[in-house]
Amino acid sequence: MDTGARIQELADRVTQLREAYYQGEPLVADAEYDAIEDELRGLIEANPELTPDPNPLEQVGAPGVLHAPVRHSRPMLSLEKATRPEQVAAFFDRFPGQPVVVMPKLDGLSLALVYENGRLKRAVTRGDGTTGDDVTFLVRALVDGVPDRIDAPGRVEVRGEAVMLRSTFAAYNQKHPDKPLINPRGAAAGTLRAKDPATVAERRLFFFAFDLATDPDSGETDVEQGLRALGFSAADMRHCSDAAAAQAVITEIEQQRNELDYDLDGAVLRLADRDAFAAAGTRSSSPRGALAFKFAAEEKTTVLADVVWDVGKTGKIAPVAHLEPVFVGGTTVTRATLANQEVIRARGIKIGDTVLVRRAGDVIPFVAGVLDASKRTGKERAIVPPSECPSCGQPLTEQGNSRELFCTNVACPAQTVRRLIHWASRAAADIDAIGGVWIERLAEAGILERPSDFYRLTKERLLEFDRIGDVSATRMIESIDASRGVGLRRALIGFAIPMASEGTAARLCRAGFGSLEEVADAGEERLVAVEDIGPKVAASLVEHLTRLRPELERLRELGVSLDVRDEDLPPVVASDAPLAGKTVVITGAISDPRSGEKVPRPTFQRLCEQAGATAASSVSANTDMLITGADVGASKLTKAEKLGVEVVDQGEIWRQLIAAGVA
Repeated sequence: MDTGARIQELADRVTQLREAYYQGEPLVADAEYDAIEDELRGLIEANPELTPDPNPLEQVGAPGVLHAPVRHSRPMLSLEKATRPEQVAAFFDRFPGQPVVVMPKLDGLSLALVYENGRLKRAVTRGDGTTGDDVTFLVRALVDGVPDRIDAPGRVEVRGEAVMLRSTFAAYNQKHPDKPLINPRGAAAGTLRAKDPATVAERRLFFFAFDLATDPDSGETDVEQGLRALGFSAADMRHCSDAAAAQAVITEIEQQRNELDYDLDGAVLRLADRDAFAAAGTRSSSPRGALAFKFAAEEKTTVLADVVWDVGKTGKIAPVAHLEPVFVGGTTVTRATLANQEVIRARGIKIGDTVLVRRAGDVIPFVAGVLDASKRTGKERAIVPPSECPSCGQPLTEQGNSRELFCTNVACPAQTVRRLIHWASRAAADIDAIGGVWIERLAEAGILERPSDFYRLTKERLLEFDRIGDVSATRMIESIDASRGVGLRRALIGFAIPMASEGTAARLCRAGFGSLEEVADAGEERLVAVEDIGPKVAASLVEHLTRLRPELERLRELGVSLDVRDEDLPPVVASDAPLAGKTVVITGAISDPRSGEKVPRPTFQRLCEQAGATAASSVSANTDMLITGADVGASKLTKAEKLGVEVVDQGEIWRQLIAAGVA
């Protein structure tokens, strides 16, 4: 065999072996694979003119199997939440005499590691609890604390949390000040969504285990001892015999949370005995043998360095606090909201004050007030609201009892950019391939001024910009083309008409309006006849849609649909409606368990409505059920817990929808 043929044969073999390896089904031992790769490398170095294209030695990872959906052997359920000591006591009362471990509730990315006959076969994200993403090759490359081999026969599944340590996070940001990571939790999630481990090689993660299932039975029933025997770092588990001891550990964890090298947002109580945990069974969305105790919102003090007045998409001028950096609520905060000038006056806040900053879960940080006004030095400065727009210099007007400031110049550059970003947002046209930075650059170049300008963009025009390559330009144009079917409801949301909410847009569709032009021509009297649309909202719709009429015509000419979509019409409710009479709120990422594919929230909401539910956007006392998907934020969960609203994992709802023939 000549040298060229041998090189190609070895290249094909390396590609085959790598793909099998990253699927968790290696065909040869590691040493044999290394020998094949070494031979190929030596031949290429001696004969560079015969280098194969593509060269597998220059490739990292296994794109062919990247993030493939994998169904969990048993659901990765969310945990029942608690915020009060009596809930901890009730947990112990349910399992008298059973030992309980208390551990930190780590704030990272949940993973399930599957071993077969001692070798890591697959690493899967939590996903929607039923189906996750196969991230085996990323875990092998980037996550410490995950052994490739364990001393255990049969099938073993270890579950835990992949986290970015705070020390790793700080070191990375110090090295990359131009592109800092926002917080450790988001960094962990982003790392395991990467398409190539080489691009995130410096973002090392660490795996802490908290759950173990073996087949055949290992004989070790204590979850912590079983995990440590296999070589895993278990989350700091402490055994407690009663509620008082558990509450003491919970308090200790909360007091030490800022001294630890990882983020956490609570503590977890779990039956220590694996057999007892399995025997306890599950509810629809959570295991009975575990409980998550959520900590209170974090508050920290820092100095208010300055206040900058920001121009929003509707012209509202909002004060933004610039703070000396402070780590609060799991992230480093440098900016926070101050609401409006009346809030500033009521709280007596001045620039230079030591202020209390509060951040709960994923809620935007806000300045709660001055820590101690008596300790002022006299160098503090009053916060003076602007009289002119910071962007265009036009005079501002005050509106409402809160004396909120507005710029009424529709040609204001800052408003233009914010409106364009809003049009491209997921709730509106969903042009996901063009981010805010590029929208701002295109607007500064005079290419984007109004929504219709998106649909005049060409690939050739985009390629004129530095840092936009062929692939990026193609994705941008494809994303724009996909948004041409935006429809009445989402187009109305995209125009950001003052006082017209997403609910307003939905009600107009269900009231029989067939197009955005029909809404524009309706007049205030007909609009007020629509449920929950009052005179002020109707007047705002008429005023702004009249002004936007030329833009509607431009969008039509460019092939953009402004007609009502089927998904926005009143649903046809199934005869056997499993959610009849229920008011539901949906939160988190939704995926179809049958295919693993992501499902847009409006589509899932529509299915719930066809099953008899009434969908709402926020949790209230009238909510019957909060349906949770993947990567759920804390705010809606916390409110649901306070109001006693039932929290149901999307997997249970999918089962009901499928059984009723809705999905």
